[in-house]
Amino acid sequence: MEVLRVFNNNVVLARNTDGGEVILTGRGLGFQAKPGQTVDEAKVVRVFVPEDGRDADNFGALVAAIPPEHLLLADQALQIARSDIAAPLSSTTVVGLADHLSFAIKRLRQGIDIEYPLRAEVAHLYPDELQVAQRVLDHVNTGLEQPLPEAEAVPIALHLVNAGFATGDLSFTYQMTGVFTQLFEVLEQAYGRPFDRNSINAARFITHLRYFFVRAHTGRQLDEGATKLGTAIREAYPEAFGTALKLQAVLELRLGEPLTEDEVTYLTLHVARMVDDLRVR
Repeated sequence: MEVLRVFNNNVVLARNTDGGEVILTGRGLGFQAKPGQTVDEAKVVRVFVPEDGRDADNFGALVAAIPPEHLLLADQALQIARSDIAAPLSSTTVVGLADHLSFAIKRLRQGIDIEYPLRAEVAHLYPDELQVAQRVLDHVNTGLEQPLPEAEAVPIALHLVNAGFATGDLSFTYQMTGVFTQLFEVLEQAYGRPFDRNSINAARFITHLRYFFVRAHTGRQLDEGATKLGTAIREAYPEAFGTALKLQAVLELRLGEPLTEDEVTYLTLHVARMVDDLRVR
């Protein structure tokens, strides 16, 4: 591998044997190294691959700004999550979590306490990720003199959620979570009753929305045109269809683009299932 840029004594940007750019870390890896030289691969501890269209220079500068021990802590902690999270935990996820942990550790040392208002939403919307995040946090705290507070499981869970999407931008996940909360508020106002977000049908609805967000974000909404199935569902569940139109209005306002008929049809079906849950309670 060839050195392209030296960020500091421990982090360099290099070109690998396939011609791609990678960020390499290791003690003394960048010491007296110059662009064009061959990387001392015996010193390489970790390899980070810029993903999601990220600029390699910017990504490398971010890695270089994170203390090596925090990168190691995040990487080790995520090993716990790898067997429990279906999404691949990429370099973007490792570095994003390490950056968050580093800042959280700094805040703790300075006595700055931060409240995470999304805890209730995360617990309802992403219970699996929150459970894994708690284990990740427990592992992180075994390596710290001053443990991070329990509330830090919330942003860790959001990093795990974010790992499942085609974007490395955590703001996408925050936006999505806020929209989910708003949609449930619309549902509860429409029917005058709370919805059990832990029910099977609510879980199906949330999963559908998560993949809808990915489809909308990448310009690939479901769009087979007006179908007999769509017509049948709308006729069978007119009340749910009316509620789905309200959800459609929220989604279009928040996303800034229209929903296809197919997407509204599937919203109708999920609303109908959840309303059935209400009626049997």
